[in-house]
Amino acid sequence: MTKKNIQSVEPNIADLANGWLKSYKLDYKLEQESLNSEIDKALTDYFTKNGGSGANRPDAKLLLQDKKLNYYPILIEYKGYKDRLVKLDASGHVENKTAKNEPNFKNINSYAVNGAVHYANAILHLTSYTDIIAIGVTGYKDEYGKLQHQIGVYYVSKSNFGMGQKVGDYSDLSFLASKNFDAFIETIESLNLTQDEIEKIKEQREREISISLTRLNNDIYQNEKGLGENDRIYLVAASIIATLGIPGKVAPLEKSDLKSSLEKGNTDGEIIVRKIKAFLNERNLPEGKKQLIIRTLENTLTTENINKVEKGESQLKRVFTKIIDDLGIYYKIGLTTDFTGKLFNEMYGWLGFSQDKLNDVVLTPAYVAKLLVKLARVNKDSYVWDFATGSAGLLVAAMNEMLIDAKNNIKSPEELAKKELEIKSKQLLGIELLPSVYMLAILNMILMGDGSSNILNEDSLKDFDGNYGYSDKQDKFPADAFVLNPPYSANGNGMNFVEKALGMMNRGYAAIIIQGSAGTGKATEYNKRILKRNTLLASIKMPIDLFIGKSNVQTYIYVFRVNEAHKKDEIVKFIDFSNDGYTRTNRKKASCNLRDTDHAKERYEEVVNLVRFGKSKLHYLTDKEYYEDTIDPESGKDWNQTAPIDTKPTLQDFKKTVSDYLAWEVSNLLKRKNSQEDSLGK
Repeated sequence: MTKKNIQSVEPNIADLANGWLKSYKLDYKLEQESLNSEIDKALTDYFTKNGGSGANRPDAKLLLQDKKLNYYPILIEYKGYKDRLVKLDASGHVENKTAKNEPNFKNINSYAVNGAVHYANAILHLTSYTDIIAIGVTGYKDEYGKLQHQIGVYYVSKSNFGMGQKVGDYSDLSFLASKNFDAFIETIESLNLTQDEIEKIKEQREREISISLTRLNNDIYQNEKGLGENDRIYLVAASIIATLGIPGKVAPLEKSDLKSSLEKGNTDGEIIVRKIKAFLNERNLPEGKKQLIIRTLENTLTTENINKVEKGESQLKRVFTKIIDDLGIYYKIGLTTDFTGKLFNEMYGWLGFSQDKLNDVVLTPAYVAKLLVKLARVNKDSYVWDFATGSAGLLVAAMNEMLIDAKNNIKSPEELAKKELEIKSKQLLGIELLPSVYMLAILNMILMGDGSSNILNEDSLKDFDGNYGYSDKQDKFPADAFVLNPPYSANGNGMNFVEKALGMMNRGYAAIIIQGSAGTGKATEYNKRILKRNTLLASIKMPIDLFIGKSNVQTYIYVFRVNEAHKKDEIVKFIDFSNDGYTRTNRKKASCNLRDTDHAKERYEEVVNLVRFGKSKLHYLTDKEYYEDTIDPESGKDWNQTAPIDTKPTLQDFKKTVSDYLAWEVSNLLKRKNSQEDSLGK
């Protein structure tokens, strides 16, 4: 019997489930009823299950409170067919997005859990609630006419990046009853994603972010005239800061708060500036940094053109709406990724920067940033600095590594919280000269939990004295880990940054990614001076297409031990990492331009172990890709060595040559014989 001939039992399922809710004496609301104004507004403003405007209407909804007085929105969707409970993707996640990062309306409409998770993401995206329960119920009548039912219960939260986690298997909804609800919440709180699951979800979300950013930047570039390159960056930064909010203190700015008024003091720009000031005041940023951020953003937000009202709407409100609609969910769920790094790279691709700039400021991919951090041996007690911070991608990677190490090694929740605060406020320092890039670095660190305290807007070569930037300005920053991706147009391809930073350190390790010519003659004098007080531990040749679409230069990673002069007999580990396991493309319409095609993650981990422990760690790489030798500390241009190729022929080579020659001779003889026979035949 086809689906068309099977009658839906959704009314029966709704009657059954609503009957349960009634028996538990719960104050549930049906689809047309109001739950509260905040949730109602979110369901109205979010795109519907068909992709249009209108209202999202869960079949039933509740707002329950646990013993800790935390509120949990409960959203329930009913269906009436046997196989319409949930549709999962290949990774086992609720499949509400297509490969192009567009809503999968077919699944959202057809499956009970998928619809409920869609509603839950509306709440996560557009309200202050960060923990939502999505429930799908469906069923069918068996051959005896008896109603059978299935229930799917999923937890949608900031902690699982809005993807949703299955809570358990349930035969009714009694877990929502007041006497059972606290135990149910304890079950939810015990749900833990493994590190592998977190990485997979992050990768999926990062792919979605890239697609969303491309779409957003293309839209602004094509349709919003009169906005300079810096203006676009500042508008994104301002919009995100204004909508972050601080629970109980600063309400997030809503799209509806912008009235496109011409009244002095109440233009859209002035409203956003006030919200940013309120946010920064609560974050207790140093006064100098706070004023710098406000000044920079205010110059763009309060210009006359962007606040001019046409057809009842200012350009600022229109752009603000696009930004929040496209990006809001990603920073709301707290992704620990180089969010603004992706943003900045996308802006480079779309917004017409000159080729010189394009090649000079190229941000480090997140997986390479993680490699640099591990090579610099960063842990919870490290003090990490970066002298050309960019959007702070390397510092974000360092902070993540430090926080993970702290979580793994500190068992007291009180001590862990104290250490996490110390890491963010005291153990990271970055310097960035370009104001627009600096603003992205500040935004990035705020989004990642506010390690922005010591992000400085100055020239690291001329102005930086090695001290903390704002608080404790009289104290030296005790750096023991240095990570860097310098501008390659700087002296010595950027080795001038390395010389200065290492010269201000007393101990530790450094890992830099730099143009390969820095190790073969373009930075000879810098290199010789660096080796007088630092040891080159490893030279790693990176894939030529590492920065595909942004730069075509060959890059190397150099790893140093700080404040220990390089001796001529010191063994250096040379690694050819041209095959890092990733396949890269540069197609603007591709759903993913980076694919792990040959154990990429394992290969990156192997490189870290090779540098630390040596040849015994070879597994995916071959002995032709790993080579140990010495360098001349007085040369400065012999840093990019490769394993020597043995040109001496072996007996096997000789046998193969003779065999190939005899085969060629036989082939020629047969051809001549055939030719003669053909001639005689004619």
